[in-house]
Amino acid sequence: MKVLFVASECVPFIKTGGLADVIGALPGALAALGIEVRVLLPAYPSVNAALPKKAKTVVIGKLPGGRARLRAAKAKGFDLLALDLPQLFDRPGNPYLGPDGKDWPDNHLRFGALCRAAARIATEGVGGWRPDLVHTHDWQGGLVPAYLKLGSAKERAAAPPCVITIHNIAFQGLFPATTRSELGLPDSGFTHSGFEFFGQVGFLKAGLAYAERITTVSPTYARELTTPEFGLGLEGLIAHRRAALTGILNGIDLEVWNPESDPAIAAPYAVNRLAAKLKNRAALAERFRLDGAAPGPLFCVVSRLTRQKGLDLLLEALPRLLDRGARLVVLGSGDADLEKAFATAARENPGRVGVVTGYDEPLSHLMQAGADAILVPSRFEPCGLTQLYGLRYGTLPVVARTGGLADTVIDANEAARLSGVATGFQFSPVTAAALGDAIERTCDAFADRKLWTGMMRRAMKHPVGWQTSAAAYAKIYSAMLKDTALQTATSRTGA
Repeated sequence: MKVLFVASECVPFIKTGGLADVIGALPGALAALGIEVRVLLPAYPSVNAALPKKAKTVVIGKLPGGRARLRAAKAKGFDLLALDLPQLFDRPGNPYLGPDGKDWPDNHLRFGALCRAAARIATEGVGGWRPDLVHTHDWQGGLVPAYLKLGSAKERAAAPPCVITIHNIAFQGLFPATTRSELGLPDSGFTHSGFEFFGQVGFLKAGLAYAERITTVSPTYARELTTPEFGLGLEGLIAHRRAALTGILNGIDLEVWNPESDPAIAAPYAVNRLAAKLKNRAALAERFRLDGAAPGPLFCVVSRLTRQKGLDLLLEALPRLLDRGARLVVLGSGDADLEKAFATAARENPGRVGVVTGYDEPLSHLMQAGADAILVPSRFEPCGLTQLYGLRYGTLPVVARTGGLADTVIDANEAARLSGVATGFQFSPVTAAALGDAIERTCDAFADRKLWTGMMRRAMKHPVGWQTSAAAYAKIYSAMLKDTALQTATSRTGA
């Protein structure tokens, strides 16, 4: 089976968030199941730099934004197809934002070109390779199913089935109605049942309307998306397409995130060698200049500093954390007011609160290894990865009961403690008071060393890799191809 992935980012080439981690890990897990994946990415400077000089070049012709070519090569373990359109993608820094911190004004052309190229590869192939199906991701790939379904009769006949994954519905790719001519989209699709969304062209809406299957990154998030609270205007369409919707948990790369071999941490450790984790705790405390004698747990946050992530709630709950003799370290960037507030908290609480503004991949590994617990108080969270890293490293997650957080962490309530299955702490509703209560429960559990050690060991044994999830995707792919074959046979017989 041959699958074309269409995405706007992929580790190790370009990353702004969890999408890149998924695209960087899932193809390898699918390869273990005999599925051949090629990843189509924009040829950002970092992508071009990773390609070998002798990468095969194929002219693909005119796309939204100009004439383009594809550079095809194996790079860093991936079969890559890089869409080379310099006037759209030869820009350093964030792939979506300009130097002013605002969206590039031609993002519709940039990712429209990506989608049109994907549709062309899907129907015509490239270099003798043609996919059996297309797996596209988030709004940046949302127009792929629309191009496949709304093209010429020849294109429609050649189109393979398509699945779209929603990684975060908060980002929908909305552009003025007038852009549909630039994008080569027919007026016939600019309807409530097509790619029109409140008078705009909706990239994600197009994907949800036209793809054969829809997946999202956790079962709970899939259910949440059918409600007004989480669906953000698309809940009606998603509910209508419930039969095509599946929630599949993300996984993590178990080689990159492995406390037994992680080169970024102070000392390796394992589920049967937990004492070495204390060396990482000491190194983390030293890195943030924390009081090494504090009696409570050391909490960490590795996150974008936004209200979606609930970090304003943590600031409100911070006095309760500090009153219990606990400490907090924070790594992240985001909203200017939250960055300033955490910097102030660190300045006013020396030795107890430490903050690094920005992102530092090696430091994030040390924080997972050295902290006792990781805080993820998100108001909504499609899946979340940091709590999975926490489980892997025995750093117990404290999470809001939403999305993938609810699906991956077993709350240490009385029943779970008595049954010996707890791996962390959940709280609901998502308020500062409820978060404070969860922090108090975490501190109480930390004081019971037998309970805490047992939870650490269970967390580290919890399955967080891609094996189960990759098998679930493979099952969907097989069902899609079976459905397509059945439809083709039916159309030929006229039944």
